[in-house]
Formats: sequence, C-alpha cells, structure tokens
Amino acid sequence: MKEKLERHKSLIITGISIIIIILLYYADQFYLASILLLTYIVSREYLYNEYLETKIANDIILRIKNNINDNISNASFPISLIDGYGNILWANKRLKEELFLLDLKDENILAIARNLDLHKLLKCDRDLSQRVKIKDSFYSIYANKISEENEDEKYVVYFNEVSNLRDINSTKESIMLIEVDNLSEALEGTDEINRPMLAAEVEKMINSYSKKLKSMSIKYEFNKYALSVQDKYINDEINSKFNILESISKIDRGNKLEVTLSIGIGRGGSSPEENYHNAVTAKELALGRGGDQVVIKNNEKITFFGGNTRELEKRTRVRARVISQALRELIFESSNIYIMGHKSPDMDCLGASIGIWSAVKQLGKNCNIIMDNDTNAVEYYMSKLQEDSKYDNLFISSEDAEKNINEKTLLIIVDVHNKGYVNNLSIVEKINRKIIIDHHRRSADIIEGTLLNYIEVYSSSTSEMVTELIQYMLQKPRINKLEAEGLLAGIFMDTKGFQFKAGVRTFDAAAFLRSLGADTVAVKKMFTDSLEDYLVIAEIIRSAEVYDNLAIAISPPTNKNTVIVARAADELLGISGIDVCFVLCEINNAIIISGRSSGDVNVQVILEELGGGGHMNMAGAKLNVNIDDAVSLLKEAINKHYKIKDKK
Repeated sequence: MKEKLERHKSLIITGISIIIIILLYYADQFYLASILLLTYIVSREYLYNEYLETKIANDIILRIKNNINDNISNASFPISLIDGYGNILWANKRLKEELFLLDLKDENILAIARNLDLHKLLKCDRDLSQRVKIKDSFYSIYANKISEENEDEKYVVYFNEVSNLRDINSTKESIMLIEVDNLSEALEGTDEINRPMLAAEVEKMINSYSKKLKSMSIKYEFNKYALSVQDKYINDEINSKFNILESISKIDRGNKLEVTLSIGIGRGGSSPEENYHNAVTAKELALGRGGDQVVIKNNEKITFFGGNTRELEKRTRVRARVISQALRELIFESSNIYIMGHKSPDMDCLGASIGIWSAVKQLGKNCNIIMDNDTNAVEYYMSKLQEDSKYDNLFISSEDAEKNINEKTLLIIVDVHNKGYVNNLSIVEKINRKIIIDHHRRSADIIEGTLLNYIEVYSSSTSEMVTELIQYMLQKPRINKLEAEGLLAGIFMDTKGFQFKAGVRTFDAAAFLRSLGADTVAVKKMFTDSLEDYLVIAEIIRSAEVYDNLAIAISPPTNKNTVIVARAADELLGISGIDVCFVLCEINNAIIISGRSSGDVNVQVILEELGGGGHMNMAGAKLNVNIDDAVSLLKEAINKHYKIKDKK
C-alpha cells in the first residue's frame, strides 16, 4: 500500500513538472525551460535510484522479520510471551507440542511450571534461572522484558531443557571415607585363632561394597578406606539407607562386639579436593556422634543415616590425660577464664562448671561462671552455694563478662557444643580462645574455631569427664564436699540414678567424688519432687497415648522449668510395655520435647529432625509452634525412623 502511494505521488510530481516546462517553452522562456528540464531529468534519475534502493531495503527487512517470526515460532526450544501476572499471551509451536497447550486462553505459566518462582523470574536475571521439572523433563527457565516503560509489562520466557545435564551430574565423583570404628576392640574380644578370619571378612565385605559401587578404592590404614564413587551410586545408597551398616554388623567370627562403620561422604564440591575436605568433616562428625553411621556433607547441607548402636565405652584414660595437660597450659597462658554452659542449665551443666571453676582457682587464675537468670532447674544447688561466702563472686552475668573480654580471655564451654543451645552465642563469637568439653553426640551446628574439642559420646555426663580431668590437672585436688556433690549430682542426673550409660569409668568417677565427701543422700534430695510437681507428672503420664510400645504425652502448660518434662519422660519409660516415649509441654510460649528410649530406637536422630539433639537414649528439642503442630511434626520425624502402629 505504501509502495502504491509513493508511485502515485511520483506520477503527480512528474506531470506537474512537464506542464511547467511546456508553458515556459510557449512563453519564449527557452533558457529557463532548458535548465528546468535538465534539472528534472537529473533529479528524476536520482529519485528513481533512491526509490529502488529503498524498495530493496524494505524487501530485505520484511524477509528478515518474516524469518525471525518463523524461526521463533518454530524454534527448537519452547518460548512463550507472558504478562506481569504470568498469564501466557503467546507460545511457539514447540511449547504447544511438548506441553499440549492447544488453547492459551486463561493459561498461566505457574500452572505449567508449578515450582516456578514468578517474582524471581520477572527480575530478568539469567543468573537467577530456575530449574523446574515439567512432565518428565527438566528445564532451566529465565525471561527477558520486552515492553516499553509506558506499555503493559511483557516478558519473553525461555525454556532451556537440561535433562541431559542431570545425567552428566550423576557421573560426577564423590569421595567416601570408611573407617571401621571398633576393629581393634572387636579383635581383642575374639579368640586368637579367629582373629585373622574376622579381619579378612571385614576387609572382604568392604571390598565387595566398593565393587558394587564401581568405585576406585584404596586402604590407607589398618581400618581406613578411601573411595571415589560416582554420584548416581551414592543416590542408590541413600535410597537403600546404606544397608552396609547392617550387613557388617552381622559378621560373626566369634567376636563378642559387633563391627561398626563410620562413613563420611563429600559431594557437591567444585573439585575432588573440596569433596575430600567435605568427606573428612563428615567422617569426623560421624565418629563424634558415636560411629555406626553415615554422614553426607553436600557443601553446607549435612545428612545423617544410621547411628543405632550404643556407644562403646573406652577403658583407657590416655586422651583425658592429654587433654588435661593441654587445658592446664591454656589456663596458665590466659589472663582471665570464663565458663559457660547451655541455656536453662541443669545439674550436669552446673556441676561440670563448678568442677572446672574449682580446678582453675587451685591453679591460681581468675575464673567466673557466666550465668544469667534462667536457673529454675538448679535452684536448690544454687541456694546451697549462696550460703557460702566463698562463692560470692562465682557467677557473672553475660553483660558484665562481655566488658572484660580481651585477646587472652579463655572460654571453657561445658555440656554443649551446638551454637543454638549455648547460653550466649555473642560472647562465644567474640572470644578467640575457646575449649569445648561435652558428652553429647556431635551436631552439624558445632561451635567453630576452638582450640580444643573434648567431646566423648561414650561418657555418661560432662561431670564425669570433668571429674577425670581434675585428677590429672591437679596433683592433690582440693575439691570440697559441696563441689563434689555438684559433680556427683551431674552424673546422677544424666545416668538416671546410674541406670543408663553407667560404665566402669562412671563408677570410678563417682567413687572418687565419694572419697572427697560427696553425700549420696544430699545428692538424691536435689532431685526429689514436691507434691505439686508429682501430681503434674502423674497428670502427664495419664495423658499418654501408646502406639506399639511408643508413648506420646502432653503436659498442661506451665511456667516451670523443663525438669518436670524430663522427670515425666523418665517415669513414663519405667512403665511396662513402653520402650520409647516423648513428652511435650508448653513453657514460656515454646514447646519443649523430652525423648527417652530403653531399646534400639535412637531418640536423638528423631529429635534432630526438629532441631534438637542429645543421646541415643535421651534427647530433647524446642519448637516455636503451637502444641498441635508440634505433635504433628514429632510424628513425622518418628515415622522417618520408627513406624508408628495402631494405638493400644
């Protein structure tokens, strides 16, 4: 149409020009008519050439536009046009064919890619591309804005299929480190004639496991192996929950102890070296949690499997002696020493703190225990300390302690190693010189940057560990009766009156404290219940619902301490037919959960699902939800490790 108008315009101008030239000729203006005629001929030639060039250019542009439109419509990858709300305005043939979009009316991109973050997509940053599964394929999805400022927002969305990249990722190599936890102890407990057979069978099973994973493996120590494994085989093991743990425990060559493994897997790193460091950290975490488990470290994400074997008590005290000497030197090198426990301290926490404080004072150094107002669980013992003027300057608040921190300040953290449970994380982060003394299974959220980590999961309590350290730190310990009773109370509490996790070294520590004058009757009084508390415990037990030897009880809301919850859990576990129990209680707008187990069920791994921790037989957690949601979350966590059957 435009070309036709241009042609008419050209004819009109030509006609007018010829008429003017003829009129000038008949008016005897030959000279002027000749000049005008020459000018017309030249300009006509110029305009004609320009017309031809413009026509050719327009034809080329039109063909390019048609080709672009045709290529976009028939592109080999799906493309769509959407508005700012995700409504699909247009889609090319590939998108329609793959996703069966025959009618685009009222269709939204979120209905196609259900896990797509529309807000992130409309930022039009290719680095923020999202990987989404659509039907049986995976796509990397990103967008570009094409609308002008005053127009309605429009975006071109590109669907780049990356299904083949998943296959590439599955062939990436992970590093697996395997350590036989207790091979030496198992061999010692086996008749001499069967020891070679036991060692050979363990090695054979690990080699067979390596071949099953099609890995490159090497044995680099007596009981340690390193494997390089493709990620797809690691995924298969995750699905089977690493049944190698169960298989190796069934080896029987006359050994009195079950053989167990600690496996650390590093994956997701940008290089084999990074995966190796992840595997080292994962294996240390597995060993620190008691062994017989697999820990996978995928960069920042840590996953646990297994951990259902009781911790094996180590009879030797070599490590306690080495740690005590190192601790002694660090104390001498420090200007001031602080001792800190966990939030809502119990008697194990306070007893261990008192024991360390006494040892430090006997070494001639200044020392304080950081303690804030949350002391409900230890009020009885605190009142005993307040009666003696010797302990007037024993405790210091977090605020006052923070004022005296310097480069040579030493912080000794007892009965906790998890960042989320330490009494004051701000102080922990400000002090560079830190030591951890703890007996809980190692958490992934461990306090970092410590000079010494003395974490022994086989110990009954931190008070037991501190009692051993004192005997090596001081040639002639001068622990008075009240301090010894604090330590003994910590052991008594965490062993439930020497019923759980009470090994040979536990009784050795208790005997040492008894020799210092600790009165067992006085210790027992620290844990007696008032009539009011006993009635609350009875009410909690009455509320229990039992599911195939597993009980869940809910306490009425209270502003009291968590001891009531723990005592109720202890009493509930003592009832015939209950092997595992959980007690929930709302305290100060938070839900406290206390878990107990007398059998093979690991309550620690269950409550770790809820951010808690502890031991195989005794653990706890704290949730900031309502009681109904807490029960639902607890049941979900239980079902991952222990299937709840019908309620009795």
